[in-house]
Formats: sequence, structure tokens, C-alpha cells
Amino acid sequence: MSQPSTQLHLNAFLMGVGHHEAAWRHPRTEAHRVLDVKHFQELAQIAERGKLDSVFFADGLAVGPRVAHNTQAIFEPITLLSAMAVVTEKVGLIATASTGYNEPFNLARTFASLDHISEGRAGWNIVTSGGADEARNFGFDDTPDHAGRYDRAAEFVDVTVSLWDSWEDDAIELNEENGRFADPDKVHPVDHDGARFRVRGPLNSPRSPQGHPVLVQAGSSESGKNFAARYAEAVFTAQRTLADGQAFYRDLKARVAKAGRDPRSLKVLPGIVPFIGETEQQARGLEQEFTDLISPAYSLRQLSTMLGVDLTDHALDAPLPPLPPIERIQGNKSRYQLVKDLAENEGLTVRQLIGKLGGGRGHRTFAGTAEQIADELQVWFEQGAADGFNVMPPYLPGGLEDFTTQVVPILQDRGLFRTDYTATTLRGHYGLDRPVSRYAAAAEVDVVTA
Repeated sequence: MSQPSTQLHLNAFLMGVGHHEAAWRHPRTEAHRVLDVKHFQELAQIAERGKLDSVFFADGLAVGPRVAHNTQAIFEPITLLSAMAVVTEKVGLIATASTGYNEPFNLARTFASLDHISEGRAGWNIVTSGGADEARNFGFDDTPDHAGRYDRAAEFVDVTVSLWDSWEDDAIELNEENGRFADPDKVHPVDHDGARFRVRGPLNSPRSPQGHPVLVQAGSSESGKNFAARYAEAVFTAQRTLADGQAFYRDLKARVAKAGRDPRSLKVLPGIVPFIGETEQQARGLEQEFTDLISPAYSLRQLSTMLGVDLTDHALDAPLPPLPPIERIQGNKSRYQLVKDLAENEGLTVRQLIGKLGGGRGHRTFAGTAEQIADELQVWFEQGAADGFNVMPPYLPGGLEDFTTQVVPILQDRGLFRTDYTATTLRGHYGLDRPVSRYAAAAEVDVVTA
């Protein structure tokens, strides 16, 4: 790996017309654009003009309790990113896909295709899917247990990477004279026979430009952090204070080293929801405009799902009721703990809690001038809490445009962010090595041994 980076990484985490749950109701957005692919293509182009590392989509596999009061993620993200790839050239393209309700072969092929289509800009955000509604869409009565989901995810990723490696880099010959398309000795079956998957291989897609897409992960539970230490090359996370960010950063980097990897091979990227104004007062006023549009009925359903407690009839101006111990939570344990700690540490009523969660579901919200936001990002980066940030504009496209035209130039002037792309792949943007095919590596070992 190269020396530690002196510049931070910035991803644009995109969601409909904005991350704030009331974004679609605010006059700064056009709600109908959640159905418009051109809206998302425009966002990718804004991110690329700002020289951001990537755009990223979360995803879920169920409508859930939100449809009455909130716009949904309409498009399947890999398909959407393919449409965004054709109108951009450099910005990375990261999609969420579940190990719980897919098969390794299909997913390996899909992401390899995105990497080919984008000429090396694909990334996979690996999730295990902890929602009960998601489980019921795939024939399960409830969410599979937390540890079991991560066991499945580990085998899933092992098989997927094996499939991406099944074609060596120089397997394709395209020799028109002798009629050879590929060298069959360089296209390998994977012959996986494990606890959950049996896959022969090889993949029916040649090795992609990056070797394999960048592996991203977002769980911060114990299981999630151990999984990230073994596999992830970037981690999207949620900490609300500098001290919490530093503790998470130290912990995760230590786990990466313990797993036998270079800690610099994993980028820690906390989320931030920036409300930008010409003055701090203006920025806070803008944030309050969005807060005032929150639907309590929607937020209570959301909070109930997060915490595993039915809050639909709970008084808004009372504190949370007693919560179950984290051991009983089979869904997103890290988000449960974050919300629980936020409510208890700040003594919040339910109304105050849903106001704080409205912008980013627990991610840090910051309202201020462009310079204040740049200052905050710099402090976290230079004081060991982040390698960069997952920027979550509260409204789109304006919030992303403001960030790239107001905050990014300040970071560039301070030497903290690139002024132009120096690479063409997502791996290149992150300063990550291109992985060597396990079969090519084995062949080199055989040559040396001989």
C-alpha cells in the first residue's frame, strides 16, 4: 500500500430527492423526480464535477411501514448505476446488494457487468438484510438470526470473489486467425461446496477492469466490524461525536491489522448530513424548515422498526419506554445502539428524537456555513476519526450542488481534497491495489517453486 493519504475521500450518498425524510415535501425539491432516471444521471454528473470518489445507493427489499408518508427507493441500484455510468467517466458507482436474498453467481455476474460497463468504477456495499418485512418477501417468517446472517455473508463473499477470479486477466485472446476466443487453461471452475452454497463456476463474465469491484460494508456491530476487518475496503459508518468517531476508527483499524491486512487498505467513511447557509443562523433555519415538515406518524413507525418496540401510540413529548436488551435485536444492532444512546445521553423526548433522526436516521447532521462544514470535516480527518466522509445531502439536487460548489473548493484550497481526478477507477480514487487473481498468484508460486 502507498503511504497514508494526506487527502480525504468524499462519497455522495444519494437517496431519492434527499436524505431528510421530509425532503420530498420541501419547495427546494421536486418529488416526482424520484421516478426520473435523468434526475439521478444529473446527480452523478454533479458529483463528478466535484471530483468526488463515488456515488452510492443504499437499498432495501421491502416497502415496509413508510409508504403512506415517504417516497421510496424506486429503482434497483445496480440497474440505476448502469444508467448513470453512461453519462459519466470517472466517478465511482457503489450499489447495495444483500447476501441474504441473492445467490453468489448472479450477483458476481451483475457487479462484474457494472464494472465492465463503467470501465472499472463499481463497488458493492455488502449487507445482510435485517428487516422482517424483507424476510417475508423471500419466504421466511421473520429475520434470520444476526450471527447466522454474517456466517452466510462470509461464505457468500468468498464464493463471489472466487467467481470474479475465475478468469485470469489475460484469458481472452480474440485471435481471429486461429479462431480462439479465450485460453481455456486460464478460465477456472471454482468448485465450491460449502455449508450454504454449492457453485461450480467459472463465471460467465471475464475478469473485470478492477479485478473485482471494491468491497464496501456498513455494519458496526461486533459481527459487522469483524466482517469488515476480514473483507471490506471501505466502511460506511455513523458516529455523532468526534470521540465516538476516533474510538470506532482505532477499533476497526486494529481489527484489520489483527486479520493480517494493512489498515490502510480499509477506508473509514462516516456519514454527514450538511445543511449549508451563508450564515450559521440561515443554515439552522433551513434545517428547521425540514424538521417542521416531518410526519410524526411516519417517524414513529420508523423508530418502532429501529428499536423493536411499538411506539405508534406513545406520547410524543414523553421519553422512550424501556427498550429491549441489544441481545434480543436481530435487525440492525449498531443503529439500534446509536439511537438508544442518543435518546438516553441527551435525555430526549420522542418528538425531539425523531427531529434529530429526520435528517439522516442517526448520522451526524451539521448546519453551518460552507467554511464551518469544511472545518468540521478537517478536524475529523486530521484527528483520526475518518479517512473521508459519506456526504448525505438533505435535499437533492441542490444540497449536493451546494456541497460540491461551496465546501469542496475550501477543502481543495487547504490541500485536503483532489483538484482533479488522478485515476480512472474507484480503486484508484481510494488508493487501493488491484487484487491479483488467485489463479495467477498460484501459477506464479508454482513457477518460483519449480
